[in-house]
Parts: sequence; structure tokens; C-alpha cells
Amino acid sequence: MGSDFRHEIPLDAKIYIAGHSGLAGSGIWRAFESEGYTNLVGRRSAELDLMDRDATADFFSDERPDYVIDAAARVGGIFDNAAHKADFMSQNLRIQLNVLDAAARFRPKRLLFLGSNCIYPKFAEQPIREDSLMTGELEESNDAYAVAKIAGVFHVKALRQQYGMSAISAMPTNLYGPGDNFNIPGAHAFPMLLRRLHEAKLAGDGEFVIYGSGTPIREFLHTDDLGRAVVHLLRHYDDASPINVGTGVGTEINDLVARMAEVIGYDGTFEHDLSKLDGTPKKISDIGRISALGWRPRIDVAEGIKSTYAWFVEHQDTFRR
Repeated sequence: MGSDFRHEIPLDAKIYIAGHSGLAGSGIWRAFESEGYTNLVGRRSAELDLMDRDATADFFSDERPDYVIDAAARVGGIFDNAAHKADFMSQNLRIQLNVLDAAARFRPKRLLFLGSNCIYPKFAEQPIREDSLMTGELEESNDAYAVAKIAGVFHVKALRQQYGMSAISAMPTNLYGPGDNFNIPGAHAFPMLLRRLHEAKLAGDGEFVIYGSGTPIREFLHTDDLGRAVVHLLRHYDDASPINVGTGVGTEINDLVARMAEVIGYDGTFEHDLSKLDGTPKKISDIGRISALGWRPRIDVAEGIKSTYAWFVEHQDTFRR
């Protein structure tokens, strides 16, 4: 793995963060800003459509970024993924092909491709190691998105092999935090549950329905921890294999709901709608490799629920829909 790899990123380096206004990208942007980087470049989708190959190439030609972080993606929760597989496959493939091909042409000093731990098999041995990739069947509800991200991982490997590029790929677990998508339907589990519990409290509902059995175990990573991990990996990691970014700690959905309810002040009862999908039964990342590089998450779920709910309450009239 080359744990002795060290790379200094000059404070005036031009750093392009694709998807900088999204949940992952905004956390990465804040991480660079907090360390004094001032030459950060981002474009909203209205300014640059990364599914447009020529526009993406023109942007790279004009800007010539020194560093590229590809955090741009179409993302969504389990129900959105299951209902729009063709869109998730097509849009994510086009975005990453255009960004990675442009990077191959204009050669930044370093590139990081952001994937997802959904690339791993549904029944991978827990905690999930990076070498479990391609060893079993994917979770059916988001297999289209997973295949697109797997293609990105192999594209990064190919860039290293064919062009000698210093390109890496990182696989974060379930993200949450400020700037999340709280739209229902379409949201991931964390923001969807937070919003639904908030609305149940306001409505005075005495019963809250948890979709599915509530028994799946998930690992939740705050977007600001992801941001710090990306900066750390660009400085300390240079290998063809993807590397996991997570907490290594799992939380059952039923327990997550109970913790959220306590923070929000919802005191009703809980029921389950077993007609809804559960997805993968258990998904926890093995973070041994990134831990060996000296990185650790700082924000636990309890703290993260409180800060994310505070952000939600403050922005509930303006958050992304």
C-alpha cells in the first residue's frame, strides 16, 4: 500500500471539486478551506453540465486544475435507486467518464474519484474489506448505481496503468450532515428519518412507521469527516486499490430512529411497514487501511444527529428539494 507515501499540496494549488455543492463535495470544500486553501474551483450543474462531454473538456482546458476530486454523482435513497436504475446508471457513467477522460487529457498532479461502499457484495464478510470487491452479487435495489461506481474504480486503475497518473479512489460509507437532501421520496435513510420524525412531532402523530424491519445495520459518516479524509488521502495514499472511508461502527436502524426521536423530542410509538425494502442486512466498513495512514473520524452518530438536526431546523425552508 505504500504507507510511507507523502505528498504536499501547496496552499495556492488550484483544486477542482466536482460536485462541490452536494453533500460530499461541500464537506470536502470545507475541509480544504479550513486548512487555508484559497484557490478552490467549483461549478454548479447550471454552470457546467458534467454529462456534456465537450463542456467538461472545455472547462478543464480553461481551468487546468492541479488537483481534481470527482465527488459529482446522481445519488439517492434505496427507493429512488430501485425506481430509477437506468437514470442512475446512465448519468453516473457519463459524469465520471467525462471527468476522468478530461483529467487523462490535461493531467492534474493528483486525482481522487469518490465512489461508495455499495460497490461491495450484498453478503460480503463483515466488516467489509476492500478486497471483497467483485466477489459476490450486489444488493439488487442499487446495483445499477454500484456498477457505475465499480466502473469508476476500474477506470482509475486503468489511468494509473496506461498513463502513470497519480489517481486514487475512495469508498465512503453512508454520508449525512449539513446540506443533505431531505426531500421525500428520494432521500437516504438518515435525512429521510430525521425529517419524517420532525414532521411527526409537529403533527402530534402518536405512531411513527419505520420502513422495513428496522433491523439492518448501517454505518454513518459525517460529511465533514469525509472531507478531512479526502485531504488526508491526497497527501498520504497512492495505490490502485480503492480505500474505505468510514467509522467502522454500525447502528441498527431501529436504534438510529430512537436516538433521533430523543433529540427531536418525539415521544410516540413505533411500528414497521414490512412491505418496504430492507436492503443489505449489515454493512460496516473495515477501515484498517485508512486508519494505518493516521486518519480517524471525529464525529460520532450522537453528536452528528444533534448538529444535523440543528442545521435542518435552521434551513428547513430553504434546503434542497
